[in-house]
Amino acid sequence: MLNNKLGKHTVIFNNKPEILGTGSVVGVKEGEGPLGKRFDVVLEDDTYNEKTWEKAEIKMLSEAILLSMKKAGKAEKEIDAIISGDLLNQLMSASFTARDFDVPFIGIYGACSTMTESMILGSVLVDGGYAENVVSAASSHFCTSERQFRNPLEHGNQRPPAAQWTATASGSVVIGRTNKPNIVLTCATLGKVVDPGITDAHQMGAAMAPAALDTIHTHLSDTNRDPGYYDLILTGDLGHIGKDILLDMSKNRGLDLEKVHMDCGVLLYDKDQDTHSGGSGCGCSASVFAGHIYREILEGKLKKVLLVSTGALLSTTSTLQGDSIPGIAHAIAIEVEGN
Repeated sequence: MLNNKLGKHTVIFNNKPEILGTGSVVGVKEGEGPLGKRFDVVLEDDTYNEKTWEKAEIKMLSEAILLSMKKAGKAEKEIDAIISGDLLNQLMSASFTARDFDVPFIGIYGACSTMTESMILGSVLVDGGYAENVVSAASSHFCTSERQFRNPLEHGNQRPPAAQWTATASGSVVIGRTNKPNIVLTCATLGKVVDPGITDAHQMGAAMAPAALDTIHTHLSDTNRDPGYYDLILTGDLGHIGKDILLDMSKNRGLDLEKVHMDCGVLLYDKDQDTHSGGSGCGCSASVFAGHIYREILEGKLKKVLLVSTGALLSTTSTLQGDSIPGIAHAIAIEVEGN
């Protein structure tokens, strides 16, 4: 019998891998939002003094990783792996960031679910004794993703009300173990691809909400918990529309998430910032968790958090060919030891 598996799709981390430090870097618009003071670095210019937006995103991700290592008290030589991803072709931001570190690199793509996916893989490596310290990180940039997935900014295209704003943001966590565990990663639920048949690339919240519900429902069923076990169930980037859809669908499944659910894409911006349905992107959940939520845990305001980063697995080719948008969501539980 597998003693690390629970139920259908959940894994237990018996050796208490923990978060040793985090780093968060965000753009100008994100810094102007309600969480602006909760990030480590807020850019004054989204080019970050680089010649291209892509180079700016690489610099942001590198800075977030360095910040997380510094706060964890870990030197580069003490890191056994960097697990990271982004939204660009060939994982450009993550790969080009990793070339500046003398550390093994695992590049992953889960669309906007990448941060939780990287944290799960990092926790597995540390829990299994395959690594002592692992960096899990993700990034996105509004300008790079718009150019790749939609239209060049120079076009000045109008965005429909359901559209979301890809966060210019990066987040990183260092996962390791100490003799006195504090903020521990206790278990994780791997998500399935769920396709509700949405073909409009501007309706990502609607495309991802069913996957989020499936993962949350599976997690609670596997662990025999109710939503109230957690102080917060935090989805990655459903936005305002996707959040409402999730809450409506959850009631049909007999789950009442209303009191404990929030979404990073809703938290990141004020409505008067005109992001339409809220935030999205790999960096959305990465920065909100590594910045605001981690501080809430340190401040004692949160003790049990389920992070459920959500991803829309579309590509430029699939969208142009009229294919539907598959959704994915992965969940990882973060708990304060002794509570």
